[in-house]
Amino acid sequence: MNQRIIWAIIIVMSVALLGIAVTQYIWIKAQVDLDEKNFDDRVIMSMNNVKLLLQEDTETREFVTDFYTSKRKSIFGKENELLSKMLSPKSANFNNNSMELAGLMKDLYPNDLLESINRSNLDRYLKEELQDQGIDLKYDYGVYSNKLNDFVIRNGKFAVQVIDTESSTAGKDRGLYDSQYKVQLFNEEEGSPGYLKIFFPGKTSWLWAKVVPSMLSSLVFTSLILLCFAYTIFIIFRQKKVSEMKTDFINNMTHEFKTPIATISLATDSITNNSVIKNEDKIKRFTSIIQQENRRMLNQVEKVLQMARIDKQDYELKLTAVNINDVVRQAAENSRLKVRQRDGEILTHLDATVPPIEADMTHISNIVHNLLDNAEKYSTEKPQISVSTRRNNDGITIDVSDNGIGMTKESLKHIFDKFYRVHTGNRHDVKGFGLGLSYVKALVDAHNGSIKVTSELGKGSTFSLFLPFRQGQ
Repeated sequence: MNQRIIWAIIIVMSVALLGIAVTQYIWIKAQVDLDEKNFDDRVIMSMNNVKLLLQEDTETREFVTDFYTSKRKSIFGKENELLSKMLSPKSANFNNNSMELAGLMKDLYPNDLLESINRSNLDRYLKEELQDQGIDLKYDYGVYSNKLNDFVIRNGKFAVQVIDTESSTAGKDRGLYDSQYKVQLFNEEEGSPGYLKIFFPGKTSWLWAKVVPSMLSSLVFTSLILLCFAYTIFIIFRQKKVSEMKTDFINNMTHEFKTPIATISLATDSITNNSVIKNEDKIKRFTSIIQQENRRMLNQVEKVLQMARIDKQDYELKLTAVNINDVVRQAAENSRLKVRQRDGEILTHLDATVPPIEADMTHISNIVHNLLDNAEKYSTEKPQISVSTRRNNDGITIDVSDNGIGMTKESLKHIFDKFYRVHTGNRHDVKGFGLGLSYVKALVDAHNGSIKVTSELGKGSTFSLFLPFRQGQ
């Protein structure tokens, strides 16, 4: 798939997901606004009912004049006692007692209609009407006087500004002052003396709490879509990369087979030549070339088939006692000739003087050969390769270092991927299918070992391979 098409799909899907998220938020916000309007209507309806009930109480006020007179007489002694006890500001409960006294005085001697409101009835009316409307939120309420520009009743108590105090009861919270819920009380010819106000501190949280299930489900499903989308994009890019590597692999394989086939073809044609067919030495030389190139092709085919078996887990380790020092020594000797042809050198430091490990001799030998071959191929000019063995608590570590081209951090993430080959700029002289290190990683894992790489671009790389003494069988 074309890179431009992939990015176009990503942009379109991202815009679509963003559009879905915005649309869901708009729907949820519309639901909250609708619930708030419904709530507001029910609150206003409740307050209007309370207003009517208070109006009825006021209309019967003339019939209870005697009640107020007798009340003043019955508590006159208490009033004098409170006055003598609490008038001094030095009293420990001066503020609270002053408010109690002020409330008592207003009960006895109301100055206007607002102060004559029965506070118990007001508190009961509000509670019953709100419950009838299905509203059970915590609330503050008060009766606001236009004459005083302040509350005369707040939460069932008279709100009084006490002299020589820093703040009044009404000044503790601005929420009730700024509340949108208010109705005029006692409409008269000269106008209303004040308002009944109510404030719900937890209204916003309550409204949004109702849509939390919808928000959570929307968030979960949107997140699932986003994760699936991200995973799909990841798979697309990975498959695109694998496709490119497979294409590179096919091109390399074609090149690797083309050379020996051409050589075999040339040698075959030469043998059939009349001047050669009668010369036994030339025939032997050409047949030797044919055999050599044929083995080369067989080795390449074997690598591909071997990786196919590994991918399918279609192999079985033949565990034997393996002397790692002998394996490394033999592999280094086999690679030394090729390294010396480039004026290079392989140094061995076999310090792992330990008993043999339990491993598959063939695969372990192939692993070491692959690492040495990789070090030689990616070394510039004169290869300087070092191979060492050392003992750990549970096994042996083999280190293979080179002075090659090194690798970037991005390359280090993919060097064990099948078909992956490190980019070498404009150089095309590094042959291979990109299967060697993939094979190494797969077989190291099969032996319950581990492999890690440290590398610096332009300075070389070090592969550290750990193999345990026993396989735990």
